[in-house]
Amino acid sequence: MTYDDEKFDNEQANLLYRKGQEIYDVVRQIADLIPDDDPELSFTKGIMLEDASLMCVKIAGAEGGDLYDIRMEAAAVIRKAANELMLQNHSLDMYGFEHTEYYQIVRNLIEEYRLLFIDWVAGFDQWNYMIDRWGLFNPPGVGPFDKDIDDDLPFNGFDDDEEED
Repeated sequence: MTYDDEKFDNEQANLLYRKGQEIYDVVRQIADLIPDDDPELSFTKGIMLEDASLMCVKIAGAEGGDLYDIRMEAAAVIRKAANELMLQNHSLDMYGFEHTEYYQIVRNLIEEYRLLFIDWVAGFDQWNYMIDRWGLFNPPGVGPFDKDIDDDLPFNGFDDDEEED
């Protein structure tokens, strides 16, 4: 897999995405060592691969969505997936996986990812948002009950070229 493809206009997103791909590749290599006939280890393998893939997929969603609240929601999912992936070595160890020492590579890569993640999130445009009425992903100073100035814009449901009957 190549990591020099520019997928996004945002350089921080490209760096984060490439690091996420690197993490996924290492997780995939470790997962290939997990026997399929062990139900607990197979279940853990599935979770590991899902978490590793979310760390890339959600970057694409955040970059495509562009709005602050969408980006922050994606960032929260990424953080959760990275934290869970960071701890999977305990499950592997508990279920008797014989190559848990390789998992330190994943943990080191996640730390590198975390530092890139901080820079990526710091670059989110706090002025490009829709009010999150649930109150979780609003920019600083914006609340879920704030008035949305877009609510005052006239809208008749027709395109500018169409006329109302």
